Amino acid sequence: MNLPPKIHRLNSVTPAQIDQLCNVLIDCVEGGASVSFMLPMTHDKALRFWRGVAEGVVNNERVLLVAQNELGDIVGTVQVVLSQPENQPHRADISKMIVHRSARKQGIAAALMVAAEAEALREGKTVLVLDTASDSAERIYRKLGWQECGVIPDYALLPGGELCATTYFYKRLAPG
Repeated sequence: MNLPPKIHRLNSVTPAQIDQLCNVLIDCVEGGASVSFMLPMTHDKALRFWRGVAEGVVNNERVLLVAQNELGDIVGTVQVVLSQPENQPHRADISKMIVHRSARKQGIAAALMVAAEAEALREGKTVLVLDTASDSAERIYRKLGWQECGVIPDYALLPGGELCATTYFYKRLAPG
């Protein structure tokens, strides 16, 4: 029986956690996720990315949430990017909401998003913004009350090089 994933915030990131985060990112990119990376998705590329994220976590520029399975392995993650221009202290971006393909369809993405919203509020953020090129992610965001702003055609490339559109969403968070 699969237990629900444990979602928690990392205030620092160990090398073992970075390695697990690399595995999730590589799996998602190899599965076609448009999350800023192109094929081939190497471990070195993922490692550079996650080391930068870890630095941002330590500097309180971003919140890093992870979902762990019953074995303690990281199977999903999302970030709340806190560092914004000075005229947007109330806003944050949601970034890199990814779940390993072997752990999908278990409510992990929704649980990560609910936790991200709670952490954003704790950090004083009341407006969140994200973009996605995934129809399944769009369904999750809509179900959680996110509002679509619009679609930009040919916004980015999928990992294999094909152009794709992206859909922007926002959500206002109410304290309390």
